[in-house]
Amino acid sequence: WTRIPLVQNGTVDLECGSTTNNVERQQQVGFTVGIFEVGTRLLTKVKDGQPAYKDFPDLAGKNVVTTAGTTSERLLKAMNADKQMKMNVISAKDHGEAFNMLESGRAVAFMMDDALLAGEMAKARKPADWVITGTPQSYEIYGCMVRKDDAAFKKAVDDAIVGYFKSGEVNKSYDKWFNQPIPPKGLNLSFPMSDELKKLIAEPTDKAADEKKS
Repeated sequence: WTRIPLVQNGTVDLECGSTTNNVERQQQVGFTVGIFEVGTRLLTKVKDGQPAYKDFPDLAGKNVVTTAGTTSERLLKAMNADKQMKMNVISAKDHGEAFNMLESGRAVAFMMDDALLAGEMAKARKPADWVITGTPQSYEIYGCMVRKDDAAFKKAVDDAIVGYFKSGEVNKSYDKWFNQPIPPKGLNLSFPMSDELKKLIAEPTDKAADEKKS
C-alpha cells in the first residue's frame, strides 16, 4: 500500500482516489475537503429475490472476503473478534480478486465501501445475481492526499473542489458516471447519490467521518 509514502516523499503532490480520510492517516499526510462519502456494506448473492445473507450477524461461521490493507478489513476483523462470530476472514489482494472469490463461491459475502461494491457488481457476468446489503458498519469520507506541510497547496485544491461543488457541476458529473452507461462497455453502476454525500457537498469538510460525528 504505497500511496502514503509516495505523497510523503514528494513523488506525487496530490493523490485523488478511494483513500479514506481517518485520524490515523492524518498523522502522516494532509487531506483536502472530502470528495466522496461511502458506507461499508456487503455484496452477496440474490436468492429467491432476497439477499442470501441480509446483514452482518448472518455471516457467523461463514467465509467472508474483503480487500487487504483497507478500512473494511480492519473493521471486519475487529467485528469478528469482538462479537466472536467465527467468520473466516479472507483478505484478497485487490477488489477484483475479492469479487472473484465471491463469484466462485469461496466466500458468501464481500465487505467493502458500497460504491466500490457497485463497481464490481456492474462488471459481473450477471449483475442482477448480486445485491448490496447490510447495515453500514462505518461511513468513510474519501479525500485527496497532500503533504502535511503544504498549507498553500492544500488551500488551492480545497478552493477548487469547493468551487466545483458550489457550481452544481458535481451533480451532472455524478449522474454521468454513476447513473448512466459508461464507455467502453456501457456498464451502469446504478448508484444514486446518498444523503451523506449530498450533505458533504453542501457542507464541505476536511474532517474524517468519525470526527464529523463527534
